[in-house]
Amino acid sequence: MADNFLERHHEEYEERKARWLSRKQHKPVIRHRQIERPDDESL
Repeated sequence: MADNFLERHHEEYEERKARWLSRKQHKPVIRHRQIERPDDESL
């Protein structure tokens, strides 16, 4: 295309993706504790 529509949108997409990945890397990983169930489930 004459106005580089696809190239411009691809560049914008790459910028958004880089921002998203950088934010994602700084979030702490939340680990859920597993609830230990008793062996005898009748309790």
